[in-house]
Amino acid sequence: MKRLIIYTIALLLPALLPLSAHCQTETALEPEYGGRLELSVDKKLARGLHLCLSEEIRLADNFGTLNRLHTTAALNYKLNANLRFGLGYALINPYSASAKAFADSRHRLMVDMTGILPVGNWRLSLKERFQATYRTGDMNEYQNPRTALTLKSRIKVSYNGFAHVKPFVYGEVRHYLNAPVIKANYNPGTGQYLTDEGMATGEAGWFLDGFNGCYANRLRGALGTEYRIDKHNDIGLTILADRVSDKEVDANASGTKLKAYTRETGFKCWLTASYKFSF
Repeated sequence: MKRLIIYTIALLLPALLPLSAHCQTETALEPEYGGRLELSVDKKLARGLHLCLSEEIRLADNFGTLNRLHTTAALNYKLNANLRFGLGYALINPYSASAKAFADSRHRLMVDMTGILPVGNWRLSLKERFQATYRTGDMNEYQNPRTALTLKSRIKVSYNGFAHVKPFVYGEVRHYLNAPVIKANYNPGTGQYLTDEGMATGEAGWFLDGFNGCYANRLRGALGTEYRIDKHNDIGLTILADRVSDKEVDANASGTKLKAYTRETGFKCWLTASYKFSF
C-alpha cells in the first residue's frame, strides 16, 4: 500500500498545474451547468463478483434540455480488501434539441482497476479507468479519430464512521490518449497557417501527423455523500466541477484546408442524484 500512496502523490502533482495544450489560438467557453440522474441495480453473482446495470439521464443548459442517455452494464470483481477490477460497456445516446431526436450513438468499453487503503474510519482509493469510445455516424476523420481512447485517474477519500451516511471527496484527471497531431504554424498577423519551414503554402499549409497526441483535457473535483436506507437501497448526491481544455481541429472533409486549430477551455458544473438497489 505504500506504493499506492507514492503513486497517488505522483499522480496529483501534475494535476495541480494548469492544463496545457500546445496550439495556435485559444477560446474561452461560457460556463455550463447541468444535472445527472442515475438509477442502478447491483446483483451479487458470486462471492466478490457483482453485475451492475444502470441508466443515467444527463441534462444541460441549466437543467433545461436533455443532453444524453448512458446505458451501462458492468462486471465488478473484488479480489481482496485492497484490490478491485471492473469491465463494462456503455451505450451513449446523445440528444439533439434542435432535431428533437437521438442520433449518432457511441459505444464505450471500460476497464477499471481500484486500489484501496483503509485507515481507521477513513478509506483512500485510487482508481484507474481505460476507456475506448467508438463514434457512429458521419464524421470528419481529419478532426477526430473514430475511436477515442482516454485514461481517467481518480483519488478518492471517504469517511465510514457514520451508521448510514458516507461523505466523500475526490479529484480526477482525464488524459486523451490518441488526439490528432497537427503540423502547422499560425501567423496571427496574416491569418495564415505555415509549414515548419515558415513558408506559406496556401490552403494546404498543414498536415495531420496521425492520432498519437496525449494530453490532460479535464480536471474534475467532486464532493458528495451516500446514504444507506437499508441493506438493499442507497441514494446519493454529488456536486461535480470540471475544468476542461480540449484541442479542437476544424478542417474540411478532404483535408486540404485547416480552418482553425484552437484550444477551448471552460468550466462545467453538475449536480448528480443517484439511487441503487442491491440484492
